[in-house]
Amino acid sequence: MSYNIPEYLKGLSETEVEASRKEFGLNQLEALHKDTWVDILINILKEPMLILLMCVSLIYVIVGDYAEAIFMFAAIVAVTAISFYQDNRSKNALEELEKLNEPLSKVIRNSKIIEIPTHEIVVGDLCITEEGKFINADGKIVYSNDFSVNESSLTGESYSVFKDDDSEDNLVYSGTITVSGSAVFKVEKIGKETRVGKIGKSIIDIKEEISPLQLQIRRFVKGMAIIGLGIFLAVCIFSFIKTGNFVESLLNGLTLAMSVIPEEIPVAFTTFMTIGAWKLMQKGIIIKRSSIVETLGSVTVICTDKTGTITENMMHLKHLYDYKSGKTYDEKEFGAGELNELITYAMWSSEPVPFDPMEITLHETYEQTQSNDVRKDYHLFHEYPLEGKPPMMTHLFENSEKSRIIAAKGAPEVILAVSNLSEAEKDRVRKEITKFGEQGYRVLGVAKSHFEGYNFPEKQQDFVFEFLGLTVFYDPPKKEIQKVFQQIYDAGIKVKVITGDNADTTKAIALQSGIQNNAKAVAGSEIIENSDEEIAQIARNTTLFTRMFPDTKLKIVNALKKQNEVVAMLGDGVNDGPALKAAHIGVAMGSKGTEIAKSAAALVITDDNLEKLVVGIAAGRRIYSNIKKAVQYIISIHIPIILTVSLPLFLGWAFPQIFTPIHVIFLEIVMGPTCSIVYENEPMEKNTMKRPPRIMSETFLNWRELTISIIQGLVITLGILFIYQFSVQNGGNEEKTRAMVFSTLIFANILLSLVNRSFYYSVFESFKNRNVLLAFISISVIVLLFVILYIKPVSVFFKVTSLNANELGWALLTAAVSVLWFELYKLIKRISGKK
Repeated sequence: MSYNIPEYLKGLSETEVEASRKEFGLNQLEALHKDTWVDILINILKEPMLILLMCVSLIYVIVGDYAEAIFMFAAIVAVTAISFYQDNRSKNALEELEKLNEPLSKVIRNSKIIEIPTHEIVVGDLCITEEGKFINADGKIVYSNDFSVNESSLTGESYSVFKDDDSEDNLVYSGTITVSGSAVFKVEKIGKETRVGKIGKSIIDIKEEISPLQLQIRRFVKGMAIIGLGIFLAVCIFSFIKTGNFVESLLNGLTLAMSVIPEEIPVAFTTFMTIGAWKLMQKGIIIKRSSIVETLGSVTVICTDKTGTITENMMHLKHLYDYKSGKTYDEKEFGAGELNELITYAMWSSEPVPFDPMEITLHETYEQTQSNDVRKDYHLFHEYPLEGKPPMMTHLFENSEKSRIIAAKGAPEVILAVSNLSEAEKDRVRKEITKFGEQGYRVLGVAKSHFEGYNFPEKQQDFVFEFLGLTVFYDPPKKEIQKVFQQIYDAGIKVKVITGDNADTTKAIALQSGIQNNAKAVAGSEIIENSDEEIAQIARNTTLFTRMFPDTKLKIVNALKKQNEVVAMLGDGVNDGPALKAAHIGVAMGSKGTEIAKSAAALVITDDNLEKLVVGIAAGRRIYSNIKKAVQYIISIHIPIILTVSLPLFLGWAFPQIFTPIHVIFLEIVMGPTCSIVYENEPMEKNTMKRPPRIMSETFLNWRELTISIIQGLVITLGILFIYQFSVQNGGNEEKTRAMVFSTLIFANILLSLVNRSFYYSVFESFKNRNVLLAFISISVIVLLFVILYIKPVSVFFKVTSLNANELGWALLTAAVSVLWFELYKLIKRISGKK
């Protein structure tokens, strides 16, 4: 966009910028504390699993088992390294997201207009603000054009205030919003020295809201930790009563406690959300809070603005309807002399420095068709901003000879209402408006007036207007938009259009875009006076909402939320802000969207491509599904570990200490990467976007899913206990039995991670979804198992002995039977058609 900014405004040089930054600092509130690698490390070492490992290591040192102590210290390093890698990866992803979420500000430096991150604004900078933008520093206006600002964030007053460099109050403040026009202001205060900085430091202490899924997972982990503590005490007491050996009893209890605590789950959740948001960022979808990624997959209804969201926001001037001649002209005929008045007044009714695509087009049409350009001869001396329902706007210009131009434009119905036409004449125009609307055109009415003196009417509608004609714009639907909406419908998601345009145009564009609609359009005026119950029914049954305003958009979004819909609101304009903020997920357009819309939204699509929203929803569904798989895997594999550690002790079997802390921690090291790295990388299952969205209020793991995981774990336990007794009955000593049990559990773990890739499709079908990490970790674990079994010093340390091919075959067969039975369950599920 070009700016008509005076040449004398040159801005700071690079040297002056550096000097100012050294003296006054950066444009931000108190520096937020960001976790360093030391902070991450300390937080990791506070984890229950690491504390248990340290206790076990200390006990081994005290009793003189230095080899075991060294292994435990090595395990501490390994577990810490895995956690550090995950946490650091998440931290880096979050920092990348923060950089993209920071708004850019336009400044003049070295006589050039450039965009910089807002925190880089310095005292003395010349900042440019324009319609729909936040002001990001305190300063004094040095140049303005039809500039008004909303200062409600500071004053509580919602009306707009017009300001310029000559007005008594020529100051602007950080956190306020430019409502109209543009201004250049010289920055006087930044960061915590601004007015909003002084009264709003508490903002930095606001914590991110915890999602329902996070709460459910925290409760689950906390519950397991309490159970672990109870089992630890029970085992310690039982073992001490039986053996009288306190150290051995303590080790038994700690071994079991380690097997119970599912510390992988919170790590997996953080990893899934943060890396998921980071991956979306790489695709041009900026997520402001990583926790909303899983909410994306739950969206049940999408409320979308029309202009700029469904359409290209190109606003091509297609036709002009001249009232005096009663004729419609297409774009090739705009040079006709009889159109001069209509074109001229359409331009004068626009902003002198246009921002809106329609107004830009009108100025361009004026330049192309008028031989005598008199725009520099006139100045705007009075204005009625865009207001009313439907809206209109009126501009009053005057030249040095006091010759006046009074021009108005707006929704054609309101321009007709204030014009001096008979009802029959208005009906003739209404037919034209309907004809244009049915073709998907955007129509504006244009009128002129005459007024002497300066005692202007309080309301613009009180002028006596002469109707001049209609400007007819075509804003075509975006390419591939039909395909996008079909994908949305296939995913079981409803679509509702909420727009300020009229019903005829909206219906036509909706039809061209592939939006399914069998109900009549409802206008904002039909909603505003209704009760909450009536609005709820309208919101449920209506697809197209027309002539909507911020308050009515907000009412529709809130009505849908009350009906337990998970609402995604799409918009790009200032008037979309409240609804974007209120929706579960506000989605703003990053390219053509206003800063207010982007600030209110939780998600920004950088290139305005609506297909990216489908990508985001698919990612949300994939991530939620994979978190569930990871948690179900953790539950299923923890059960046999817990029972294998505890049952031989409680039942008085031959080898009550079949697993020691060494074996359990090895299994924990194997399981951590499997659930948090492998499952995070798991591709989306086919037909994921052909299923209806999950119910947001449902428990993360319902009883049926939990029961399945418990049964999986119990069946694996039966297999482990079978191999235990099989070894004992065939004369196996403790080392041989431990080797058989340990190998069976390792094989079962690998097979379980493969089987649980899908709870519906077969394991062979899942192989089609390539997951290189899964193959890598599975092969690595098998190699490590063979090292433990067949490398003498290692096998001695793990207190196992090597297995022959027959024994290894029994371990593998038992693991396969214990795990692969679930494939029969899935087959029955597929045959019955249940998902």
